[in-house]
Amino acid sequence: MTHEFSVTGMTCGGCTATVKKALEKVPGITAARVTQAPPIAVLDMERHVGLGELKAALKDHPKYQIGEAPVKAQAHAPKPAPATAEVEEKQSFLKTYKPILLVFGYIVGVTLLVEFAADSFDGMRWMRHFMAGFFLVFSFFKLLDVPAFAMSYSSYDLVARRWLGWGYVYPFVELAFGILFLTNIQPVFTNAAAFVVMGVSTLGVIQSLLAKRKFQCACLGAVFNLPMSTITLVEDLLMVGMSGAMLFML
Repeated sequence: MTHEFSVTGMTCGGCTATVKKALEKVPGITAARVTQAPPIAVLDMERHVGLGELKAALKDHPKYQIGEAPVKAQAHAPKPAPATAEVEEKQSFLKTYKPILLVFGYIVGVTLLVEFAADSFDGMRWMRHFMAGFFLVFSFFKLLDVPAFAMSYSSYDLVARRWLGWGYVYPFVELAFGILFLTNIQPVFTNAAAFVVMGVSTLGVIQSLLAKRKFQCACLGAVFNLPMSTITLVEDLLMVGMSGAMLFML
């Protein structure tokens, strides 16, 4: 059985990760999907779990309050025509992933301008600059709120799930990668390390997508509420592919 509840007090991705982890510890709850917008928790139960048990699960986090979900006024509204639904879905996709698409666009644009200024396109140099830009920009967003990122990251990363400290270390690892790629120091070590780190991250994303688990992607830290999707997988695979290609070319 599945039940929906309202949750107040959530302001970031770390909040949703904290609430999710606490609710999934309640006996009888097999899965919890928690979102900030709308602020709800959708719980899959193998037995009826009362509201009192749910509130008790959050007692160590008084900031978050769980209650019965309000009745949806539009519950019996007619469904949009297929064509309209398709347009709305496309608009929703662009709106949801606009931050990460813009970030990628800026990084691609800047690195291509560097190659244009050099009067010749060097694929190796472009990939190195792209990797540097990727790690520097993405580490910036994670460093804005490291604890919130760590909690969100622990919901799907293979290492962070077992050791929360990895979520606190990871933003600094990305920052170090950005500096190493930009300065081209120890390129063999840098590419090998990036290949391993991003490879492990990719495995966690694949596992979560195959399990059809719905939660926030922590790629831009806790600043934006981006759901986990194939976008996350493509992002990680791109980093694995580039680091592997440069390692092979060195």
